[in-house]
Amino acid sequence: MTSDESSEATRYRAPALDKGLDILELLAASSMGLTQAEIAKGLGRGANEIYRMLDTLVRRGYVTRTLDGDRYTLSLRLLVLADIHPPRRRLLDAAEPRMRAFSARAEQSIHLAVMEASEVIISASFSAPGNWRMSLRVGSVIGLFNTGSGMVLAAFQRPDIRARIFRDHRLVPGESALSEADYEARTAAIRAAGNMSGESQTTVGVLNLSCPILDPFGNAIAALTCPYLRRIDSYATPGRDQTLALLREAADEIAREVMGPPHEPAQS
Repeated sequence: MTSDESSEATRYRAPALDKGLDILELLAASSMGLTQAEIAKGLGRGANEIYRMLDTLVRRGYVTRTLDGDRYTLSLRLLVLADIHPPRRRLLDAAEPRMRAFSARAEQSIHLAVMEASEVIISASFSAPGNWRMSLRVGSVIGLFNTGSGMVLAAFQRPDIRARIFRDHRLVPGESALSEADYEARTAAIRAAGNMSGESQTTVGVLNLSCPILDPFGNAIAALTCPYLRRIDSYATPGRDQTLALLREAADEIAREVMGPPHEPAQS
């Protein structure tokens, strides 16, 4: 960011809004609720500094107080707002044109997977434009441990969510269980690489390329996967590396449209 861009961003900051969002994000990470003092400590602010903001959030219904009045918890109001604007439809509206463009440019199939109750579900799919294709049916429930989509979705989650996915996942036909140690090692390697690239564990001759679609905090809301088929005749198509770059570009564009830019901590 240039100095002019930095000064422009600073000029239009809304400190009170930043403070309120910081409180909501802190409470969202707490399962038991927090006292006013704990919130102030967690944000590095004085208790009196956040009192009015907390009072407003309670009055507007975004935060509730426990019966004894000592602790604050996040209400379900944000969930209600999310339901008014269905997130799945918003995700598909952003993803489908970019998936179609990827398929045309890479000449490969592509599918979008999401996690629901520790199951990996195909939400959208586009077949390669040529004669040869490998694609998955929309609505299919696929494996967690033996698919690029499943492992990418698990890898880019908070540790507690990743552990819950491992614990609650039900194996699909043909899928073998992983030990918790192998699961953690593989997901750590995927996080380090930023994507997953490897031979399919369900079909011979397919190279799975998978990229996460990340929320502003680095958690995967979906995964884009290309079941890459390499041509061995004289017809030239994008290679593996170029295809992976196109897939990463599509995932990043979808994330920006759905979730906005990466999260930056608010400045005081």
